[in-house]
Amino acid sequence: MDIVTTFFNIDVLVRYFPLLLEGLGRTVLLGALSIVFGLAGGLFLALVRLYAKTPFRILAVAYIDVFRALPVLVWLIVVYYALPFVGIRFSPFFAACFALSTVSSAYTAEIFRAGIEAIPRGQFEAANALGLHAYRRMRHVILPQAIRVIVPPLTNNSINVMKDTALASVVALPDLLKQATQAQALAANPTPLIGAAILYLIILLPMVRLVARFERGYARQGQR
Repeated sequence: MDIVTTFFNIDVLVRYFPLLLEGLGRTVLLGALSIVFGLAGGLFLALVRLYAKTPFRILAVAYIDVFRALPVLVWLIVVYYALPFVGIRFSPFFAACFALSTVSSAYTAEIFRAGIEAIPRGQFEAANALGLHAYRRMRHVILPQAIRVIVPPLTNNSINVMKDTALASVVALPDLLKQATQAQALAANPTPLIGAAILYLIILLPMVRLVARFERGYARQGQR
Protein backbone atom coordinates (compact mmCIF):
# COMPACT_ATOMS: atom_id res chain seq x y z
CA MET A 1 0.00 0.00 0.00
CA ASP A 2 1.24 3.48 -0.82
CA ILE A 3 1.02 6.52 1.44
CA VAL A 4 -2.16 7.83 -0.22
CA THR A 5 -4.03 4.56 0.20
CA THR A 6 -2.84 4.27 3.79
CA PHE A 7 -3.36 7.78 5.13
CA PHE A 8 -5.67 9.49 2.62
CA ASN A 9 -8.09 6.76 1.65
CA ILE A 10 -11.13 8.64 0.36
CA ASP A 11 -13.41 5.59 0.48
CA VAL A 12 -12.62 5.02 4.16
CA LEU A 13 -13.05 8.71 4.96
CA VAL A 14 -16.44 8.90 3.22
CA ARG A 15 -17.62 5.73 4.95
CA TYR A 16 -16.77 6.94 8.45
CA PHE A 17 -17.29 10.68 8.00
CA PRO A 18 -20.74 10.63 9.70
CA LEU A 19 -19.06 9.07 12.75
CA LEU A 20 -16.49 11.87 12.76
CA LEU A 21 -19.18 14.54 12.45
CA GLU A 22 -21.02 13.04 15.43
CA GLY A 23 -17.84 13.30 17.49
CA LEU A 24 -17.19 16.81 16.16
CA GLY A 25 -20.55 17.99 17.49
CA ARG A 26 -19.69 16.75 20.99
CA THR A 27 -16.23 18.29 20.80
CA VAL A 28 -17.57 21.70 19.81
CA LEU A 29 -20.25 21.60 22.52
CA LEU A 30 -17.75 20.49 25.15
CA GLY A 31 -15.28 23.18 24.13
CA ALA A 32 -17.88 25.94 24.01
CA LEU A 33 -19.31 25.13 27.43
CA SER A 34 -15.86 24.78 28.98
CA ILE A 35 -14.80 28.15 27.56
CA VAL A 36 -17.95 29.91 28.81
CA PHE A 37 -17.75 28.40 32.31
CA GLY A 38 -14.01 29.07 32.40
CA LEU A 39 -14.56 32.73 31.54
CA ALA A 40 -17.25 33.14 34.20
CA GLY A 41 -15.20 31.32 36.83
CA GLY A 42 -12.05 33.21 35.90
CA LEU A 43 -13.71 36.61 36.22
CA PHE A 44 -15.13 35.66 39.60
CA LEU A 45 -11.74 34.42 40.84
CA ALA A 46 -9.99 37.54 39.56
CA LEU A 47 -12.41 39.85 41.39
CA VAL A 48 -12.12 37.80 44.58
CA ARG A 49 -8.33 37.90 44.37
CA LEU A 50 -8.26 41.65 43.82
CA TYR A 51 -11.04 42.96 46.05
CA ALA A 52 -12.28 40.34 48.55
CA LYS A 53 -11.25 40.12 52.17
CA THR A 54 -7.90 38.51 52.95
CA PRO A 55 -9.09 34.93 53.72
CA PHE A 56 -11.01 34.74 50.44
CA ARG A 57 -8.11 36.27 48.54
CA ILE A 58 -5.80 33.59 49.94
CA LEU A 59 -8.24 30.87 48.85
CA ALA A 60 -8.47 32.37 45.36
CA VAL A 61 -4.68 32.54 45.03
CA ALA A 62 -4.37 28.93 46.24
CA TYR A 63 -6.98 27.75 43.73
CA ILE A 64 -5.33 29.61 40.86
CA ASP A 65 -1.84 28.35 41.69
CA VAL A 66 -2.92 24.72 42.18
CA PHE A 67 -4.99 24.45 39.02
CA ARG A 68 -2.41 26.23 36.87
CA ALA A 69 0.16 23.67 38.04
CA LEU A 70 -2.16 20.65 37.70
CA PRO A 71 -2.12 18.86 34.32
CA VAL A 72 -5.59 18.71 32.78
CA LEU A 73 -5.29 14.98 32.07
CA VAL A 74 -4.42 14.18 35.68
CA TRP A 75 -7.34 16.26 36.98
CA LEU A 76 -9.74 14.67 34.48
CA ILE A 77 -8.73 11.18 35.62
CA VAL A 78 -9.21 12.19 39.26
CA VAL A 79 -12.65 13.65 38.58
CA TYR A 80 -13.93 10.68 36.59
CA TYR A 81 -12.17 7.70 38.17
CA ALA A 82 -11.31 8.74 41.74
CA LEU A 83 -14.34 10.74 42.90
CA PRO A 84 -16.72 7.76 42.59
CA PHE A 85 -14.83 6.19 45.51
CA VAL A 86 -16.18 9.00 47.73
CA GLY A 87 -19.68 8.76 46.25
CA ILE A 88 -19.42 11.45 43.57
CA ARG A 89 -20.13 10.19 40.05
CA PHE A 90 -20.17 12.24 36.87
CA SER A 91 -21.07 11.32 33.32
CA PRO A 92 -18.13 11.38 30.89
CA PHE A 93 -19.35 14.64 29.34
CA PHE A 94 -19.92 16.39 32.67
CA ALA A 95 -16.58 15.15 34.05
CA ALA A 96 -14.73 16.46 31.00
CA CYS A 97 -16.57 19.80 31.07
CA PHE A 98 -15.95 20.19 34.81
CA ALA A 99 -12.25 19.36 34.53
CA LEU A 100 -11.65 21.66 31.56
CA SER A 101 -13.64 24.52 33.09
CA THR A 102 -11.97 24.42 36.49
CA VAL A 103 -8.48 24.44 34.98
CA SER A 104 -9.39 27.07 32.38
CA SER A 105 -10.84 29.36 35.04
CA ALA A 106 -7.47 29.46 36.83
CA TYR A 107 -5.69 30.69 33.70
CA THR A 108 -8.53 33.04 32.81
CA ALA A 109 -8.44 34.55 36.30
CA GLU A 110 -4.83 35.61 35.81
CA ILE A 111 -5.66 37.11 32.41
CA PHE A 112 -8.54 39.14 33.87
CA ARG A 113 -6.42 40.22 36.83
CA ALA A 114 -3.63 41.46 34.57
CA GLY A 115 -6.14 43.33 32.40
CA ILE A 116 -7.82 45.02 35.36
CA GLU A 117 -4.51 46.00 36.93
CA ALA A 118 -3.41 47.52 33.60
CA ILE A 119 -6.18 50.12 33.82
CA PRO A 120 -4.80 53.47 35.10
CA ARG A 121 -5.79 54.35 38.66
CA GLY A 122 -7.30 57.57 37.38
CA GLN A 123 -10.12 55.57 35.80
CA PHE A 124 -11.04 54.13 39.20
CA GLU A 125 -10.87 57.57 40.79
CA ALA A 126 -13.03 59.08 38.05
CA ALA A 127 -15.66 56.35 38.52
CA ASN A 128 -15.63 56.97 42.27
CA ALA A 129 -16.02 60.70 41.68
CA LEU A 130 -19.15 59.98 39.63
CA GLY A 131 -20.59 58.08 42.58
CA LEU A 132 -20.57 54.68 40.90
CA HIS A 133 -20.63 51.76 43.32
CA ALA A 134 -18.29 48.81 42.85
CA TYR A 135 -20.53 46.76 40.53
CA ARG A 136 -21.38 49.62 38.15
CA ARG A 137 -17.78 50.88 38.21
CA MET A 138 -16.47 47.47 37.20
CA ARG A 139 -19.18 46.80 34.61
CA HIS A 140 -19.34 50.18 32.88
CA VAL A 141 -15.84 51.64 33.33
CA ILE A 142 -13.13 49.09 34.13
CA LEU A 143 -14.09 45.88 32.33
CA PRO A 144 -14.87 47.51 28.94
CA GLN A 145 -11.34 48.95 28.92
CA ALA A 146 -9.74 45.75 30.24
CA ILE A 147 -11.44 43.64 27.57
CA ARG A 148 -9.48 45.47 24.86
CA VAL A 149 -6.25 44.33 26.49
CA ILE A 150 -7.18 40.76 27.37
CA VAL A 151 -8.99 39.62 24.22
CA PRO A 152 -5.84 38.15 22.58
CA PRO A 153 -4.74 36.08 25.63
CA LEU A 154 -8.34 35.02 26.27
CA THR A 155 -8.61 33.81 22.69
CA ASN A 156 -5.33 31.94 23.06
CA ASN A 157 -6.65 30.28 26.20
CA SER A 158 -9.85 29.34 24.37
CA ILE A 159 -7.77 27.68 21.66
CA ASN A 160 -5.97 25.65 24.34
CA VAL A 161 -9.29 24.59 25.85
CA MET A 162 -10.56 23.43 22.46
CA LYS A 163 -7.39 21.41 21.93
CA ASP A 164 -7.64 19.91 25.41
CA THR A 165 -11.09 18.52 24.58
CA ALA A 166 -9.19 15.68 22.87
CA LEU A 167 -8.26 14.46 26.38
CA ALA A 168 -11.92 13.60 26.99
CA SER A 169 -11.38 10.38 25.06
CA VAL A 170 -9.68 8.90 28.14
CA VAL A 171 -13.04 8.87 29.97
CA ALA A 172 -14.77 7.14 27.03
CA LEU A 173 -16.54 10.29 25.85
CA PRO A 174 -17.28 9.75 22.13
CA ASP A 175 -15.74 13.04 21.06
CA LEU A 176 -13.98 13.64 17.75
CA LEU A 177 -10.73 11.89 18.71
CA LYS A 178 -12.52 8.91 20.27
CA GLN A 179 -14.74 8.47 17.22
CA ALA A 180 -11.73 8.75 14.92
CA THR A 181 -9.87 6.12 16.94
CA GLN A 182 -12.88 3.82 16.81
CA ALA A 183 -13.23 4.35 13.06
CA GLN A 184 -9.54 3.61 12.60
CA ALA A 185 -9.95 0.30 14.42
CA LEU A 186 -13.03 -0.66 12.39
CA ALA A 187 -11.42 0.24 9.07
CA ALA A 188 -7.93 -0.99 9.97
CA ASN A 189 -6.76 2.24 8.37
CA PRO A 190 -5.46 5.52 9.90
CA THR A 191 -7.35 7.75 7.45
CA PRO A 192 -10.07 8.64 10.03
CA LEU A 193 -7.38 10.10 12.28
CA ILE A 194 -6.20 12.29 9.41
CA GLY A 195 -9.81 13.34 8.89
CA ALA A 196 -10.11 14.23 12.58
CA ALA A 197 -6.90 16.29 12.37
CA ILE A 198 -8.34 18.22 9.40
CA LEU A 199 -11.57 18.91 11.32
CA TYR A 200 -9.56 20.19 14.31
CA LEU A 201 -7.68 22.52 11.97
CA ILE A 202 -10.95 23.78 10.48
CA ILE A 203 -12.13 24.70 13.98
CA LEU A 204 -8.89 26.12 15.37
CA LEU A 205 -7.23 27.90 12.45
CA PRO A 206 -9.85 30.71 12.35
CA MET A 207 -9.30 31.25 16.07
CA VAL A 208 -5.52 31.41 15.56
CA ARG A 209 -5.94 33.97 12.79
CA LEU A 210 -8.33 35.94 15.00
CA VAL A 211 -5.64 36.22 17.68
CA ALA A 212 -3.13 37.46 15.10
CA ARG A 213 -5.62 40.05 13.87
CA PHE A 214 -6.28 41.32 17.40
CA GLU A 215 -2.56 41.54 18.12
CA ARG A 216 -1.92 43.54 14.95
CA GLY A 217 -4.81 45.85 15.79
CA TYR A 218 -3.55 46.55 19.29
CA ALA A 219 -0.01 47.03 18.01
CA ARG A 220 -1.23 49.71 15.62
CA GLN A 221 -3.17 51.40 18.42
CA GLY A 222 -0.05 51.38 20.57
CA GLN A 223 1.95 53.17 17.89
CA ARG A 224 -0.51 56.07 17.69
